[in-house]
Amino acid sequence: MRIAIYSNLGEASNIVATSLKNQIEKSSDLVIDGLNPEIVISVGGDGTLLSAFHHYQDINNKVRFIGIHTGHLGFYTDWRDYEVNDLIASLENDNGQSVTYPLLDIKVNYPGGGSADIGLALNESTLKQISGSMVADVYIKNQLFESFRGDGLCVSTPSGSTAYNKSVGGAIINPRLNAIQMAEISSINNRVFRTLGSPLIIAPDEWIKIVPKSTHRTILTCDHQVITTRKVASVEFRISQKRIAFAQYRHTQFWRRVSNSFIGEVNLDD
Repeated sequence: MRIAIYSNLGEASNIVATSLKNQIEKSSDLVIDGLNPEIVISVGGDGTLLSAFHHYQDINNKVRFIGIHTGHLGFYTDWRDYEVNDLIASLENDNGQSVTYPLLDIKVNYPGGGSADIGLALNESTLKQISGSMVADVYIKNQLFESFRGDGLCVSTPSGSTAYNKSVGGAIINPRLNAIQMAEISSINNRVFRTLGSPLIIAPDEWIKIVPKSTHRTILTCDHQVITTRKVASVEFRISQKRIAFAQYRHTQFWRRVSNSFIGEVNLDD
């Protein structure tokens, strides 16, 4: 089986990555292949796994991901830095088992015509204005839902619902649900301007379109990477037909993962 190792530059991660590489090279069943892998092992934290996902996005349908945690908080990482030997044994006994999560499709329409499929988000995409408050109309499935005024809007996947979405008051969604969510970022609500003020969870056959009303340039991000600062006519978000796959040798139950990450170590039944 072909393995790629994607590590951050931290000392602890480099030690783990080196150990992984040495043990894979000794195995008769495994081989290092950074160009055409079947398995991508991310060594670091959630940020490293996000980077690995975008690095291999073009072959996302052919790979499964594994996360090794070497930092302080790893929501996507099921393995710890001291479990390299156990992971190697699981790789050598792999039978293709996996669990998949929804992804977010992002499409930008530019003034005067022209559009671009920006790509896929594992966590979220945000739309903000470079200066001042952003004013935008929000459509759900091509029907006007509300006019927004505030700092911006965040559209997230279920697995990304525990990231930036959570910090702006969004709901946490189990990745078993094929849905996306929109949460407001510091909306302005008074007698003149009014929004729902609650996160929206969108069904699989629906999509969100945001149409900025201001002439100012906007900032569009994908998993916290700035994608464009050009003025946009609209941005469309929908559930992708593609999904990310994680090798399921040992996959932590979602609500246990949430509880352990944000509340503390507890015992919950699977």
